[in-house]
Amino acid sequence: MVDSTRRQQLIIDTLVEAHEALMEADPHAFRARFRKMAADPYAFYRGSAALFYADMADLDDRWADERTSRVWIHGDLHAANFGTYMSNEGRLTFDVNDFDEAYVGHFSWDLRRFAASLALLCWQKALPTRTVHDLARVYLRAYLDRVRDYVNDEDADFAFGLSNTDGAVRAVLQEARASKRTVLLDSLTRIEDYERHFREDGSIRTLGEAEYRKVDAAFEQYLSTIPDSERSRRRVFYRVKGIVGKKGFGIGSAGLPAYNVLIEGFDEAQENDIILTMKQSNVAAPSRIVSDERVRSYFLDDGHRAVISQRSLQTHTDPFLGYTTIDGVSFVVAELSPYKRDLDWEDLTEPSQMEPVLASLGQATAKIHCSSDEDSDHDLVPFRIETAIIELLEGREEGFIEDIIDFATAYAAEVRRDHSLFVDAFREGKITAVPAT
Repeated sequence: MVDSTRRQQLIIDTLVEAHEALMEADPHAFRARFRKMAADPYAFYRGSAALFYADMADLDDRWADERTSRVWIHGDLHAANFGTYMSNEGRLTFDVNDFDEAYVGHFSWDLRRFAASLALLCWQKALPTRTVHDLARVYLRAYLDRVRDYVNDEDADFAFGLSNTDGAVRAVLQEARASKRTVLLDSLTRIEDYERHFREDGSIRTLGEAEYRKVDAAFEQYLSTIPDSERSRRRVFYRVKGIVGKKGFGIGSAGLPAYNVLIEGFDEAQENDIILTMKQSNVAAPSRIVSDERVRSYFLDDGHRAVISQRSLQTHTDPFLGYTTIDGVSFVVAELSPYKRDLDWEDLTEPSQMEPVLASLGQATAKIHCSSDEDSDHDLVPFRIETAIIELLEGREEGFIEDIIDFATAYAAEVRRDHSLFVDAFREGKITAVPAT
């Protein structure tokens, strides 16, 4: 075991190196982020992807060969990164979400990161180790079975929706289906003189004229990055009706500058207005340890990287997804969708409840690794991923499953120790870039 003092310093150094510029720009936002990370080991794990990849750099991964080390990966796959979205075909879909860390790397990194998150989640639910292993095996076996399905059916267009789900997964889809665009719009905007405007509710920042013009110009630049099939609809569609500043979203986005853009929707009816988020992109955590220059030089910036990666990983993705720059800084643009709901684990307390959900998540993970649609870029991965994985694991699947489970068990224990070291370092003011009070 690494000496606790050295490990604590590694945690500090890794977090500061990954986020130093943002810490300097908004240390108080990172204090809020660190408070959330301090809540429990799972929250710490969600906010410390950079530390996970620092550890992966030292791992001898026997499941990574010339092809399986060069796969589109999610980059931050954990149990909370699954939920619903409305596809560009108008279908409510349950899938992996949040592609901020997406990159090209070892396919096993996604599985290791997810399995460790599952072990942490189960620890918080006081489930015994044997049960945790059994649940992880359900996820991994479902993953491999779905990968094999892609080998046997190259044109498979598998997706989870209302027609092929039940239990907790169907429940979150039904919850999303019951949502109304007008409810979201009314919560964030008001109508005055027959026009919709953002509400000044304390969560937004009114822009000065110069900044407004700059963001508006970035929005025009963004329009050239969305698919032609979507951009061709522009007449009243995409007309900007308002722009406001907004702080980052979630544990992983603290300190990232962001804007909300209100646009004319599918027609001039007020209930069809759409709100887009324009969020500064971050450096993908896996990119810190991937040395392949073909990958590193492929992307224009991290906004381009996040969008190209999501289009490659997610079937029929958000039709508003695109990227832009402001003062040379990259941003990702996407819809603030009323139909986005995250899978909630709070009421999933018994293994019998968790097993069917984990089987679905395993299949969803296989889908992002093995499938893509017409918007995807294939230049970086010019081979069939499913074939590469199955050929690598031929005759070794059980060994692979046991290796991932053993890793997850050991790494979850390490994360629990790391969480304690992080909390102590933060409380004692050792992370000098972020004030503890």
